[in-house]
Parts: sequence; structure tokens; C-alpha cells
Amino acid sequence: MNRRRWSQAGPPLAAVLLLLVVWQLAVMLLQVDKWMLPSPIDIAKEAAASVPVLLGHTWATLKLTLLGFTFGAAFGLIVAMLLHPIPLLKRAIYPLIIVSQNIPTIALLPLLMIWFGFGLMPKIVVITLVCFFPITIATMDGLMQTDRTMLHYMRMAGASRSQLFWKLELPHALPSVFSGLKIAATYSVMSAIVAEWLGTDKGIGYYMVLQKAAFRTDRMFVAIAIVVLLSIAMFTIVQWIERRVVHWQQSSKTENESS
Repeated sequence: MNRRRWSQAGPPLAAVLLLLVVWQLAVMLLQVDKWMLPSPIDIAKEAAASVPVLLGHTWATLKLTLLGFTFGAAFGLIVAMLLHPIPLLKRAIYPLIIVSQNIPTIALLPLLMIWFGFGLMPKIVVITLVCFFPITIATMDGLMQTDRTMLHYMRMAGASRSQLFWKLELPHALPSVFSGLKIAATYSVMSAIVAEWLGTDKGIGYYMVLQKAAFRTDRMFVAIAIVVLLSIAMFTIVQWIERRVVHWQQSSKTENESS
């Protein structure tokens, strides 16, 4: 198992390490000014020196991300579950769901602040709107791919609509649901950062605005690294939950690999 994990994680880690080495050598050899492009060593030193401040901002962003992702996931699942059994309603609402993703977040935030004020609500709404889309689409696609033979068999056996959904359609759609959740988990961090740009006094997004104004490029790279790590952490958490929820999927994979 450890060898398999290393074979999967080794090449990306090696690529990142090579990129950092090339970056460090290029900055040193070309004598690039630190304010324009700091070296990885300079960025690491700044990160170590700013740990107390960064911890507070990171915690604020993480709380906002988790809250927004939770609302977005719940909203996305509810929308998919409501639209799936009513084809006419699905045909009417589906285009509106697509259109909702064509509205730039940066343009929507000022309106939300006018409607809901400068507190937590507009930020949660933004993250929810970003997260619900992949979850809704993935869940509806998964529900549509239910085994038709089993569906007809259960109907002939007298299963009710709720029994069909909870015992057949939803379990069959879980891999698709978690695919949408993993996409939304990574989106949630970036949408939280964008929300913090326009109206807060804490968080990594707020920290980035301050450092941009001060031309502290090294601190901007530190903030970007934190955003990447948070996105990876959110993705990993959802993936961990998926491995423990979708038992039958993992069992089938193991059987295929052993065969």
C-alpha cells in the first residue's frame, strides 16, 4: 500500500521539487529583484517569520470555507433531489442553473452586500452559488445512470418511489455525488478568497489585498501557497470520506485489481 501511494505521489512531488530548484537558480543567476520575483527560499523565510499572523488569517478563511461548502453541498444535493423525479421541472430549471454560473462572482458580490450588508451572509451566498453547481450537475447525472434493469425489477416488486430513491438510485449515484463534492471542495477555497477581497478585516483574501498594496510579492506567494494547501486539504477530506462511504465501489475496485 505504501509503495502504491509513493508511486502515485512521487512523480508530482519530484516535479514540484524540480520546479522550485529551477526557480531558485533562475532568480539567483538572473539577479531578479526580490520585490518582482522572490526566490523559494525568500518565500519560505517570510512564511516562517509570519506564522502567528498567518495562522489567524488562515483559520478565518478555513471557517468561512467550511461553512460555505456545507451550505453549498446541502443546497446542491437538495436541488438535484427535487429536480430528478420531475422531468418537466428539471427541463425548466436546468438552463437557469447553467446561466447562474455565467455571472462573474466579482460582479455579484457588490449586489449581495447591498442586499445583505457587510457581514457573513453575502460571503456564504457567494460560496454556496459556486459550490452547488458541480454538486447538482454531478448528482443529477449519477441519478440518471441508475441500472434500468434493477429499476424495473424493483418497480415490479412493488417498491415505492422513496424506496427506489434511497435504496437504488442514491447509492448508485454516490460516486458521481462525491465527484461533484471534490470539485466543489476545491472551488470553495477560491470563492472564499474572492469573498474576502471585498468586505472583511481577516482572512487570507484580506491578507492578500494588504500585501498587494504594499508590493510584498513574497507575502503574496505565501498566501497563494496557503490557498493551494487549503484546496488540497479540502479535496483530501472529501476523498477520505468517499473511501469510507462508498464501500461497494472500493470492494469492486479491489476485486478487479486482484483478478
